[in-house]
Amino acid sequence: MLNASFLFFIQKLRKCIDIFLDNVFKAVFTRNTHASQGALSKLISALIGWDVSIIAISANEPPIDNLRDRQIRFDINCKAENGELVNVEMSLNPDPFEPVRLEFHAGKLFTGQDIRGSDKSYNDLKQAYQIAILAKDRFFSDEVILHTFEYYDMGHAVSLNGKSRIITLELSKLDKVIEKPIKDMSAPEHWGIFFRYLTDKAKRRKINEIIEYEEGIAMASEVLISISKDEIERARLMSEYKYELDLQSKLTYAKRQGKQEGRQEILDLLKGGKSTEEIIKEFSNK
Repeated sequence: MLNASFLFFIQKLRKCIDIFLDNVFKAVFTRNTHASQGALSKLISALIGWDVSIIAISANEPPIDNLRDRQIRFDINCKAENGELVNVEMSLNPDPFEPVRLEFHAGKLFTGQDIRGSDKSYNDLKQAYQIAILAKDRFFSDEVILHTFEYYDMGHAVSLNGKSRIITLELSKLDKVIEKPIKDMSAPEHWGIFFRYLTDKAKRRKINEIIEYEEGIAMASEVLISISKDEIERARLMSEYKYELDLQSKLTYAKRQGKQEGRQEILDLLKGGKSTEEIIKEFSNK
C-alpha cells in the first residue's frame, strides 16, 4: 500500500518534463544536492555492475541551475571515490556513427589520465567508462539492452583485461522488458524503463512501482519534480529545445537540398560564437 506522501510525490511526477531532453538530463544529474548526486551514483553503479560513489563532476560545461546554459550535447564527466573515470550521456537522436564516436571518446577519456612522474607507472591508470544511453534506433542486432565492450580477441576468446569500457543502454529494446514484474527486472532495466516511459501515461503504474522500488530512481524523480514545478524554468527549457530542433531541421534541409553553402554558413556562425537563437533569427529573416 502506498502512503499519502508517496502518492503526493507520484501526483507531482505526472507533470514532469521529459528526462530524454539533453538539458533536462544534465540538470537532474549534475546539481549540487544529495538527491542529484545520489541518483548519478546509483545510475552509474547500475550500468557498470558494481557500487560506486561519485565524488566529483568535471564536465565539459559546469553543472547548471539555470537550464538555459546548454548549447551542445552534454556529457557528464565524473570521477568515482576510487578514482575511476566515467563519462555518461543521454543520446536522444544518436548518429549512425555512434559506436565509433563512443570508441573515440572512450580513448580520450582513458588516455587523458596523467601518470607522469617518477613514482607512477601504467598500473596506476584507473578504469574508464564511456556510457551512452541510446534513446532511439537499434545499434546491435540482439535483444540485449545493456552491452559492455572491451578489447577482446574474438578468434581466440581471450580478453586483454584492459581498463577501458564502452557501455551502451539501448532504450528501443524495452517493449518486452516492461511487461516483466518489477522484481524480475535488472537494475539497468529499471533505469531504462524509467527513461523511456516516464511521460507515457499508459505506463504510469509501472513507473510508479519502479520509483518506489529503486532508491536512485526516486532521487532522480525528486530532482526532476523540482525542475518541472518552476514554470519559468520549464518554459525556458522547452523554448531552448525548440531552438535546437529548429536548427537541426535547417541543417538537415540544407543538406538534403544540396545547399552546402547555407549549411557551411550555419556551421561558421556556430564556430564564431553565435547562439542557436541568434542563428535561427538570422536565417528566418533571409
